[in-house]
Amino acid sequence: MTQSGLREVEHEIAISAPAAAVYRLIADVENWPRIFPPTIHVDHVEKDERTERIRIWATANGEPKNWTSRRTLDPENLRITFRQEVSTPPVAAMGGTWIVEALSDTESRVRLLHDYRAVDEDPANMKWIDEAVDRNSRSELAALKKNVELAHATEDLTFSFEDTVQIGGSAKDVYDFVNEAHLWSERLPHVATVRLQEDTPGLQELEMDTRAKDGSVHTTRSYRVTFPHHKIAYKQVTLPALMTLHTGYWTFAENEHGVAASSQHTVTLNTDNIARVLGPEATVADAREYVRTALSTNSRATLNHAKSHAEARA
Repeated sequence: MTQSGLREVEHEIAISAPAAAVYRLIADVENWPRIFPPTIHVDHVEKDERTERIRIWATANGEPKNWTSRRTLDPENLRITFRQEVSTPPVAAMGGTWIVEALSDTESRVRLLHDYRAVDEDPANMKWIDEAVDRNSRSELAALKKNVELAHATEDLTFSFEDTVQIGGSAKDVYDFVNEAHLWSERLPHVATVRLQEDTPGLQELEMDTRAKDGSVHTTRSYRVTFPHHKIAYKQVTLPALMTLHTGYWTFAENEHGVAASSQHTVTLNTDNIARVLGPEATVADAREYVRTALSTNSRATLNHAKSHAEARA
């Protein structure tokens, strides 16, 4: 019997991939920002072979939220159950199950079950949750289908790289420089304007206009999750034309010489726009080099300005 005020819903999708491969993709939460559009960042709090606590930062109805969930992994039956430990209003409680079913050797069905209650069982709150769960579930399942089915086709289109600068200063001063993005238009020559919003401490929305070498200005929007004073993870949600995905993180690791400050990027190229942006003769390799150079140039500029800032304070 359903509890009073408890809503139970189910979404499903068919995927042209073996069930075991689909299960592995869902089980590996560290890749979720690349797979699921609403997910900004996921961190393991605790983990053993069958159970884990994870902290998730994601958007719901366009609003950034974060929560901690417990998950139980059942690889034999291709099931993963989850339950939010402390939900974010207007959600009072939420949990559910991922179920992967084999339809054939190459086809599977994914069922995503949710159960939830609204704060004070308020109808307006329940309507908000209904819409968020429906939108996110459809988005997650569609993205899961796309990413599994295109995994091999896009293997050479997704790549990661990292730039590191050694700084003779403290991790806190370098972290502060990157964290204080609202000052970047004053501190960084390639940033024209910047808008930073942080309604929830540690969860930022960053929109900025950056200047390219040719003088053109590009607007990007990202969500950032901050971990003072050692890491800032981000996901770009308004992307340049040559990318369908851009996630990354800044890290600040103290060592005997000061701090190693790094900027890591993971990118998926948008092949539909290569000819329009780079010309009809441009290849995937050309686009890869162009994107890497552009991102590295901006990252290294930011790190070198952070170096000057931190070393001046040391």
